Order: sequence, then C-alpha cells, then structure tokens
Amino acid sequence: MNGANETGIREFILLGLSENHNVEITLFVLFLSIYSMNMLGNSLLIGLNILDTHLHSPMYFFLGNLSLVDILGTSSFVPLMLFNFLRTQNTISFQGCVLQMFVTLALGVTECVLLGVMAYDRYVAICKPLRYTELMSGSTCVRLSVLSWGTGLADSLLQSILAWQLPFCGHNVINHFFCEVLAVVKLACGDISLSALSLMVTTTFVTLVPLLFICMSYIFILAAILRVPSAAGRHKAFSTCSAHLTVVVIFYGTISLMYFKPKAKNPDLDKIITLFYGIVAPSLNPIIYSLRNAEVKASVIALFRGDLLSRKIAHLFCCAPSQQSQ
Repeated sequence: MNGANETGIREFILLGLSENHNVEITLFVLFLSIYSMNMLGNSLLIGLNILDTHLHSPMYFFLGNLSLVDILGTSSFVPLMLFNFLRTQNTISFQGCVLQMFVTLALGVTECVLLGVMAYDRYVAICKPLRYTELMSGSTCVRLSVLSWGTGLADSLLQSILAWQLPFCGHNVINHFFCEVLAVVKLACGDISLSALSLMVTTTFVTLVPLLFICMSYIFILAAILRVPSAAGRHKAFSTCSAHLTVVVIFYGTISLMYFKPKAKNPDLDKIITLFYGIVAPSLNPIIYSLRNAEVKASVIALFRGDLLSRKIAHLFCCAPSQQSQ
C-alpha cells in the first residue's frame, strides 16, 4: 500500500455506465428493489433460524451463514453503487476502495467454500443417516463454518496485499461499478505478473475444488436416492437437496458466464453480468429455500400468524425459573 500512497492517489473514479446516465437511473430503481428484497429475505431466514427450534439443525445453521454472507457481500458495494448512480462523477476514496475490494473478495471465496460444506452436510444426511448426529455435531459445524470464513479472509488478505503493493502511476479510473480486484490490478504501472498469477491460481482453487466436491457429493447422493425402494421416499430424499442444488447451479452458472464466455464487444455487458452475480443471485437464495423447503414455509407461516414469537416468548419465560433454580 505504500507504493499506492507515494503516487498521491487519494480517490478512484468508478466508470460504471457513465456514458449512459439514463440507463444508470433505470438501474438505480431496479437494483434498489432487488437489494431491498435481498436484505429482507436473508434477514428473514436468519431470524427464522434463531426463533424456530425446528430449524436448529446443521443444514439451517449453514443456511444462516450463507444468508449472512449474502447480506454482507451485497452491502459492501451496493449502497455506494446506488448513490453513484445518481451522480455524474462516481468516486470512492482510496481507503474505501481497499476495504471494498477486501470484503467483496473475502465473501465471494467464503460462499464458494460454504456451498461445498453444505453439499457435504446433504451427503452425510442422505448417505450416512445413522451417523448424521455424530458426523455433523455442533462442534463440527462450527469448525466447518470457521473453515469457510477463514479461507475467504486468508485468500482476500493475500490478494489485497499483493494488489496494493503495486505502483499506481496516477491512473485512478476503474472500469467497473466497484473496486473489483482484477480491475484495480489492471491500473498498476509495474509488473503485475505475480499478483495476476496468484489471483488465477487461488481463484481456480477456491472455485473448482468446492465445485468438484459438490459434484462428487451429489453423485453419491443420487446413487443413494436411486436405491430407495419407494417413489415417495426418493422424492423426500431429493427434496432436501433440491434447494441447495438450485443455488449451486445459479452461483456457478453465473461465474461460468462471467469468466468463460467469449469476450463481449460491449464491456458494459460484462459489468451487468457481474451485477447479476453480485446482487440478483444472492436475492434469489431466500426465495429458493422458501419455495422448495416445507420446514421454512411452515416457519414463515408460523411467524406471520404470531405463533413463532409467542412460542419463543413462552419458552423463555417457562425456562427462566428452572435455570435460576439450577
């Protein structure tokens, strides 16, 4: 970061769609609605996980982690992006860009690892049901959660250190809506080979390894489901995995569209695809889990009827005297 400071850069200009301000106004309305839906839906899932004892299981524990990742990930850049949509000059401070790049990269990696962990949870639940309580104990779930968050933080710290040690010779126009790591590295006027190589290797590792793990898990899950004799049993087994599988397809499908499609003639198209990955996909997760999961739907109905809060309050009051007597 010293090299960047020595160049005198105090802020970066986020190009966005600056040549199409009318489009940015339309995007402001659209993405404000999607961001609000994302915050409401994921906050609701976290609240249900806390309030409803029926959801106190490893699957919903990891789902709560995923919802928190989606809330923090979108909040790390969407509010500033929405504010910049209304301005003709879109800027972010040097320190703000450092923080934004670190947080977005860390949470993106965390989500990749977390989806792999959730696949392992479904594998154990379906392929080793008699050992599920033993293999997915509370301490194991906490360790797997720490692994997911720790991997994201470690990778982001490494990439951020490598990126901000590069010299920036006055070039401060980032051709994106936010401080995306590759867009920032491209501004450097020195040798970026080490940073680019590290970014390529770690990105490949943290995306492909969880994806391979997910694929292997679902191969075993599919084999186990096909051995279930009754159609009702097969449907029940698959229904516990369908929501997670849908989220995985959307998440990795968007990543594939971002990085493996032919280079677009219009660079604005790449930016909009990135926004879909960063804003739209996280907003779909609560909808997918609500529509495809009977327990979550029942919990939502109980919440709106007031049953969930009344049961929680009654539980707190009835348990308080016994705890005090102990």
